Amino acid sequence: MSATRTIRVQVAWVDRDDQALVDLHLAAGATALDAVTHAALDLDQRVRAGELACAIFGRRIDAQTPLADGDRVEVTRPLVQDAMAARRRRAARTR
Repeated sequence: MSATRTIRVQVAWVDRDDQALVDLHLAAGATALDAVTHAALDLDQRVRAGELACAIFGRRIDAQTPLADGDRVEVTRPLVQDAMAARRRRAARTR
């Protein structure tokens, strides 16, 4: 009999009207999408469709990225523009 290793993760979602932080125990090898699906926030279809993006501690990831113990999956809206490119444009205007 072998014990299945589990990992602890959190799924975070914040928008204008709602916020949620869900603690989960998942099987080792679970992906970000698995975590979003198990969090039962009705966001998994929007992640699959590309309407929402995932990040781990602020770093953007693919929904199929495997998770590690202690990860926090943040579900976010996709970026409208690249932050670094926007800073470069602002800096170029001030020169």
